[in-house]
Amino acid sequence: MAGRGQGPDFVEALARGLDVIASFDREHPERSLSEVAQATGLARPTARRLLLTLEELGFVRSRDGSYALTPRVLSLGTAYVASLGLWDIARPRLEALVARTGESSSMAQLDGSDIVYVARVSVPKIIALRVEVGTRFPAPPTSQGKVLLAALSSEELDAVLAQPSRSGIRGHLEPGRDELDDELARVRARGWALADEELAPGVRSVAVPVRDGTGTVRAAMNVTVHAAETSTERLVDELLPMLQRTAAEVSDDWAQWQRRPHVEVDPPSA
Repeated sequence: MAGRGQGPDFVEALARGLDVIASFDREHPERSLSEVAQATGLARPTARRLLLTLEELGFVRSRDGSYALTPRVLSLGTAYVASLGLWDIARPRLEALVARTGESSSMAQLDGSDIVYVARVSVPKIIALRVEVGTRFPAPPTSQGKVLLAALSSEELDAVLAQPSRSGIRGHLEPGRDELDDELARVRARGWALADEELAPGVRSVAVPVRDGTGTVRAAMNVTVHAAETSTERLVDELLPMLQRTAAEVSDDWAQWQRRPHVEVDPPSA
């Protein structure tokens, strides 16, 4: 996993430390030293030094020969979200949307060929897949992923899809490239995307883009329903218009937030 840098200023030690953190996931919440070394492709002594460093910094804990991440790792992701102002902007709008629809709503951004959830307001319903801030899914079988992929140029799309998913999840229905290209063309034309039990059985969602002040698509917002409870027709005819209005409001809020003064200066005293 390490050794990917090409630039003269690439810091290999930092990359290796991040590789160690990334080696833990839902299927591997704890790993032994040997497992970390194998997962990262690092020598055992190197992996050991990195784990001990991360433990001293509070990002990793050890117990009975196994290592696990601590909640402090969340600060790495939440710092990114906070730097965008995205969650603070989206939260009241998402909460209002969920109150009107009675369905869960989320925002996600593209990371390689995956989407990563950066904001979410959920309702207590049984859905096949657990979703929370930081959850990663492959982009093509998700409504949010389709919206984000549709916003890319042809060259960017090729580069993104060439990257393997790091979600550890395979879609229930995985479109071929020709099928995906046709679907993305439809998404561009109508401005929204539907995923009908493509990611997992019983999971149906619709998504729209969220744009920044320049009109660039920076995130996608969705409404997710249980397929057995909500038909595609209701999702598109009733819930999609509410989602579109909410995404437009978040986009406007985001544009205003980006235009805010970065430094507030008190007026001179008389």
